[in-house]
Amino acid sequence: MLLNWQDIVFNFIGGLGLFLFSIKYMGDGLQQAAGDRLRYYIDRYTSNPFLGILVGLAMSALIQSSSGVTVITVGLVSAGLLNLRQAIGIVMGANIGTTVTSFMIGFKLGDYALPMIALGAALLFFTSNKKLNNLGRVIFGVGGIFFSLNLMGDAVDPLKSVDAFRDYLATLGDKPLMWVLIGTVLTMMVQASSAIIGIVQGLHGSDLLDLQGAIPILLGSNIGTCITAVLASIGSTIAAKRVAWAHVLFNVIGTLIFMILLVPFTGFIDLLQGHLHLTPEMTIAFAHGAFNITNTIILLPFIGVLAFLVTKLIPGQEESVTKYEALYLDKILITQAPAIALGNAKKELIHLASYAIQSLEASYSYLKTADEKYSDYVHRYEKAVNTIDEELTNYLIAISNEALNPSENEVLAGILDASRDLERIGDHSEALVVLIDHMFSKEAHFSEEADRELREMYHKAHRMILDSIRAITDGDKVLSEELLERHSDIQRMERQIRKNHIRRLNNGECSAQAGLNFVDILSHYTRMSDHAANLAEKVIENQL
Repeated sequence: MLLNWQDIVFNFIGGLGLFLFSIKYMGDGLQQAAGDRLRYYIDRYTSNPFLGILVGLAMSALIQSSSGVTVITVGLVSAGLLNLRQAIGIVMGANIGTTVTSFMIGFKLGDYALPMIALGAALLFFTSNKKLNNLGRVIFGVGGIFFSLNLMGDAVDPLKSVDAFRDYLATLGDKPLMWVLIGTVLTMMVQASSAIIGIVQGLHGSDLLDLQGAIPILLGSNIGTCITAVLASIGSTIAAKRVAWAHVLFNVIGTLIFMILLVPFTGFIDLLQGHLHLTPEMTIAFAHGAFNITNTIILLPFIGVLAFLVTKLIPGQEESVTKYEALYLDKILITQAPAIALGNAKKELIHLASYAIQSLEASYSYLKTADEKYSDYVHRYEKAVNTIDEELTNYLIAISNEALNPSENEVLAGILDASRDLERIGDHSEALVVLIDHMFSKEAHFSEEADRELREMYHKAHRMILDSIRAITDGDKVLSEELLERHSDIQRMERQIRKNHIRRLNNGECSAQAGLNFVDILSHYTRMSDHAANLAEKVIENQL
C-alpha cells in the first residue's frame, strides 16, 4: 500500500494545532465564566497544602493546563501572595486537574464534534448574553478537541498497515526509559501534556501503541509539562524559581516511583480495563489519573521535604522587593489568568495608596515642624506614586487586550481612574511642600485660630482618604455612602473657614502673605477630599 505522507503529516499537525487552540479556547471560556470567583478561591482557600491541592485541581480543570496553573502560581509567589508550601499544594492539585481532558477524550464523543462546534459558534455569534458567549466558547472548544482528535486519528490510521512502523514501535516495548524520554521531549515541544496524552490515547485506540509503551509516555509528559513554568520563572524571584523546580521535582520523583513499579502498575491498569470494560482511550485516562492521584497521595506528607529540597537546590535569601516599586504586577498572569491579574492590579492600587497617604502625612509634618527630612520624604513618596501609577497603567492596558467580561472591564476602568485620583493626591502633597517652602522663606505665620482650622481640615481630609481606601479593600458601600456625606460636610466647612479667614484679614489678625498661603493650603486639602469622594463613588458603582 502506497502511503500519502503529505496527507498524513498535514492532517496530523493540523489536528494538533486545532487541539491546542481548542484546549486554550475552552479554558478561556471557563476562566471568564469563573472570573472573580477564581481569584477569590485562590486568595481564601490556600491556607494549607490540602486546600491548595483542591484549588490547584479546580484551576487546572478550568484552564485545562497544569503548566498554565503552575505559571499562575509562580506569578502569585513572585508577587508575595503565596508561600512555597501553599504553592506546592496547588501544583500537586494541578497535576490531578489536568487529567480531566483525558477523561473527556475517553468518552469518545467524536461523532458529536461538528454539532458541538456549530452550537458553540451559534452561542458566540448569535447571542449578546455574556454568559451564553462563555458557554459557547466552552462548547466550541470541546467540539474542537474531539474534531481534532478525529483528524489526528484518521491521519495515523494508515500507519497500521506499515510493518516497519509497527516493528519499530515493538522494538521500543522493552525500552520504557526511551518512551519516558519521548514523552518528555514531545511535551516540552508543544508545551501541553493534554495534547500528548490525547495522541497516546489515539495511538492506543488504533492498536499502534500498547500499554507498555503508552504508560511511560504519559509519565514523561508529566515531566515535560514543567518546562513552561521553568521558563516563566526565569528572571523572577528566588521563591518563584523554587515553585517551578518543585513542580519538576514532584513529577520526576513520581515518575521514578512508577518506573520502578511499572510492571505491577501496567498489570493493574490492564486488569482494570478488563473488569470495567474500558475503551482503550478511557484506559489511558485511568492510567493518567491513577498516576497523578497516587503520586499526590504519596508526596502530600512530604511537602515540607520538597520545600526543603528546592531550597537547597536553589539557595539564597529571598530578594526584598525594591522600595517604591510595584509589588503585585506580574506580567505572566496577564495572558494566563487576566481575572487574577486584575485582582493583583487592585492590590497594587492599595499599595499605591499607601505612598500617597504617607506623602500627605509627611507634608503636614513638614508644615508643623519645618524639618527638612519631611520635605525629602514627600518627594520620595511622590516619586514612588508616579512610578507605580505608570506601571499600573501599563499593566491595566495590557490586561484590557485580553478577553474580560463586562463587570471586569468596569473594574479595570475603575482602577485606572482611581490610580489617577491617588496620583493627584500625591501631586497635592508635593505642591504643599513647595507652598510651605515659600511660606517659610517669607517668615509668614498663621494666627492660632487659623492654625486650628487648618489642623482640623487636614485631619478630616486625611481620615477621609484613609477610610476611602478601607472601603475599596472591604468593598464597603455603607462606608462609601458615609464618606460622600462627610465630603459634603468638608465642603461646608471650607466655606465657613473662608468666611472666618476674610474676617481675620479685615480685623488685621492675619498678614496678607500668611492669608494667601492659608487659602492655598486649605484648597489643597479640599481637593484631596474630592479625590477621596471619587474613590468612594467607584465602590458604590461596583467599579472597585
